[in-house]
Amino acid sequence: MFSLITIVIIGFLAGLIARILSPAPNNPQGFLLTTVLGIVGALVANFLGEAIGLFRAGHGIHFISATIGAVIVLAIWHWFSRSDRGFL
Repeated sequence: MFSLITIVIIGFLAGLIARILSPAPNNPQGFLLTTVLGIVGALVANFLGEAIGLFRAGHGIHFISATIGAVIVLAIWHWFSRSDRGFL
């Protein structure tokens, strides 16, 4: 139970910082979407970190890497939500 609460708190804080670092009018809003942004960012950071050899498999994710992952997810969100891409 404690680890789930920790994941939600770290996810929310990482998502909140990512939204502050990358302001845009189409950012996900609200506690739930901000938390999901941070948790998905942590998963992305963990996957990329293991893929390039920064983390070992099963090693815990850190707050800074979760925030970086959330910024990456937010950049992808912005790219897909743009209306001037010309395709799709």
